[in-house]
Amino acid sequence: MEMNMDMGLEKKRRQTVTILATSDIHGYIYPTDYRSKDERPLGLAKLATLIRKERLGDPDLLLLDNGDLIQGSPLAAYAVKRGEGAHPAVATLNELGYDAAVPGNHEFNYGPDLLRRVMNESAFPWLSAGITDKAGGPAFGVPYIVKKIGEVKVAVLGVTTHYIPHWENPAHIRDWVFGDALETVKRWVLRIRADVRPDVLIVAYHGGFERDLATGEPAERLTGENQAYAMCAEVEGIDVLITGHQHRLEASEVNGVAIVQPGCNGQAMGKITLELERDEAGRRWAIRGKRAELLKPEAETAPDAAVLALCRTLEERTQRWLDEPIGRTDGGLRLSSPLACRLAEHPFIEFVNRVQMEAAGASVSCTALLNEASAGFGEVITRRDVLTNFMYPNTLAVLRLTGADIRAALEQTAHYFIVGPDGQPAVNPAYLEPKAQHYNYDMWEGIEYVLNIAKSAGSRVRFLRYRGEDLPDDLVLDVVMNNYRAGGGGDYDMFKGKEVVREIQIDTADLIEAYITERGTISTVCNHNWKVIVEG
Repeated sequence: MEMNMDMGLEKKRRQTVTILATSDIHGYIYPTDYRSKDERPLGLAKLATLIRKERLGDPDLLLLDNGDLIQGSPLAAYAVKRGEGAHPAVATLNELGYDAAVPGNHEFNYGPDLLRRVMNESAFPWLSAGITDKAGGPAFGVPYIVKKIGEVKVAVLGVTTHYIPHWENPAHIRDWVFGDALETVKRWVLRIRADVRPDVLIVAYHGGFERDLATGEPAERLTGENQAYAMCAEVEGIDVLITGHQHRLEASEVNGVAIVQPGCNGQAMGKITLELERDEAGRRWAIRGKRAELLKPEAETAPDAAVLALCRTLEERTQRWLDEPIGRTDGGLRLSSPLACRLAEHPFIEFVNRVQMEAAGASVSCTALLNEASAGFGEVITRRDVLTNFMYPNTLAVLRLTGADIRAALEQTAHYFIVGPDGQPAVNPAYLEPKAQHYNYDMWEGIEYVLNIAKSAGSRVRFLRYRGEDLPDDLVLDVVMNNYRAGGGGDYDMFKGKEVVREIQIDTADLIEAYITERGTISTVCNHNWKVIVEG
């Protein structure tokens, strides 16, 4: 009897807290490669199987989503355009009993009405400490929640990268103010520690790491887009930091803070296990051990039947919708190599720029290859082809730029390449790590140019012409580009604050589809107005 009492007391003095975190799901519920319909080890349905297994071991675990939930897959696009009822990603989180979610930057892509609708559909709170209305009050959701797990008090603070106004359509966020995420965390951690006195404090931050986790050296330009390293280094009182946005796979400790970042599209889930022990007086809990890891579904992991059933009708409708032919090509719009596409103009890129120029009434355009898996268009074009090439709901903006602005933008674009050991163009490692940023390489139409990447940075534009004449620095031109780039996204600072001549508030994918549908057959055209060389 005495032994049993001792064991019971020991158990009360020790407790385990388990946290599971998803991030950057991007609307992937089914484990589907929407280009081929093949099954892949990804998606919320497969993660749901892992979640249910973890609950068997710890029914009181904390389950959180860290943003970029509702946008990215064709299923999500169909749900927004033609679906009925709750958004499938939110319905899935409801089914799995999530405790809270944080808005990511892509939650704002469809505007405030859809965001509010999604939040109203949620059976869980949305956490947003740094985004306020113009009067300084909460824009939506709550800053943090407090959960009792056994006898342990856990606080979860939610915050989103404040860099969103640099990319997002201003109409989508005009009523809100985005406070600095790092300063927000500093302020709220102090407040929560003082007012709530939690045993465990978790920060769920839709943002990533700006510095190398091992050395602390900058891993990117320190713009404020990503501040997770600074949160670990400068903010006292954080026990766990959940991150995202960069689509990296990370699970470790930084400055004593357990951190995770679980990739994207449901390819992994973060798991943090905390071991706590009461002090001798039995009044306070102290964390005695932390473990951060990633749980990954395998090819043989069976997707959760309840989640599949929840979204089956919408998935079937999405697949039929994707397979509908919308037009044809006369050949030549198939992409075989993303690298080759960026070294000299390809007809597919010219096609995209021509669509943008026609939609905007502009004589100059720039665009990027948004997806490394882009295959261009075959002989028959389906809606699946369009959406897998144009997966972001970008709109278009026309900026009034000078020749000097355009030259500066081309120099920024040229940073994408370095000269490899074999003397041939190679991708600059800065565009590969810590996050792949191939979409920040632009290709232009309406001007003629050559980039010589053998030259030093800032002098790589070998020549630049407009309508056969050298482009003067003071000549003013209207240039159409996507709204992300128009806001200076991708370190195109020369575009910030420029006059916006007009905006085309239609998703690029919808513009492409309408262009193809109207014409029926797309002819291959390529004027080879630009190329990249290695010379001297």
